[in-house]
Amino acid sequence: MSFEFQYIYFIWLATAVLLFLFLFSVVKRWKRRTIKRIGEPALVKSMIRGYSPVRFNFKFFLLCIAFLMGVLSVMSLRKPGGDDGIKRSGIDVVFALDLSKSMLAQDVKPSRLLLAKQFIGKLMDAMPDNRIGLVWFAGKAFIQMPISADHGSAQMYVDDASPDVVPVKGTVIGDALEQSLKAFGEREAKYKAVILISDGEDHDEKAMEISKEMASRGLMVNTVGIGSPEGTFIPDDSTGGNKLDPATGKPVISKLNEKELQQIAANSHGVYIHLTDINAAIKTINNQLAQIDKKVSGDVSLMSFSYYFWIFATIMALCLVAEQLLPDGRKIKKEE
Repeated sequence: MSFEFQYIYFIWLATAVLLFLFLFSVVKRWKRRTIKRIGEPALVKSMIRGYSPVRFNFKFFLLCIAFLMGVLSVMSLRKPGGDDGIKRSGIDVVFALDLSKSMLAQDVKPSRLLLAKQFIGKLMDAMPDNRIGLVWFAGKAFIQMPISADHGSAQMYVDDASPDVVPVKGTVIGDALEQSLKAFGEREAKYKAVILISDGEDHDEKAMEISKEMASRGLMVNTVGIGSPEGTFIPDDSTGGNKLDPATGKPVISKLNEKELQQIAANSHGVYIHLTDINAAIKTINNQLAQIDKKVSGDVSLMSFSYYFWIFATIMALCLVAEQLLPDGRKIKKEE
């Protein structure tokens, strides 16, 4: 690909040179009229014998060149780097994992949480070029790891994930999506993805609103449902039995809420997967993320460029230094 100016619209600044030329001509006419008013030609010649019109014109020329070089520097000449202009590898993906107590249910083997962790581990292995971020959530959400290329650290965090990390009860998917946005840091959300893994047990209107907002910013949310629609009991480690409803004293049954997870994915042009076969789920997710890869490859905003504004900036500096060092007048020979 050829050279281009990043900010071509600054070219209009170059028209200021026309104003400089006009002012320069006004000064030249004023000088001529002043000389004529003085009168005696011999006297005038003696008075201005140290003045050099050529140097005066040349110094003005240097200033004009310096200004034009400054404009070109601001316009930022650049050229896409690499063979195809793109120096990038993979995309940014945030995993948002539900760590609520309901994820301990065993309607899938070995449990909802352990199956989710196996899925994340294998999916990270299948996307070695992608940068990874982690968000844990239950009754509140927080960033466990911002976007990073360190898959080893990400895997350690995943291995250690448990409901004890987020002791607040509940499933705040809306907050998890908000934290996922923050996990990308100051980077633009465009062409990035969130993979939200949950049983979606609690209905969250906020999640619906945020998923639509994320879609408008070019971010895709893929959702993965863990568990069964029929549901099952939630183990209670403190009693060794099943979790009981405080109001009724009956065992709590946790069911997969597919409808909410499907809607979140649909709102952000993502895909919903009911996780039963890890390998099939990974294939589906990777096919979905491949759509983002294609968009990234064609987006000039994500290309890596070599910049050459420094060439014009250097010429501008040399012109300004030369203008300052060049004397206004010429040497006057001493009369014998």
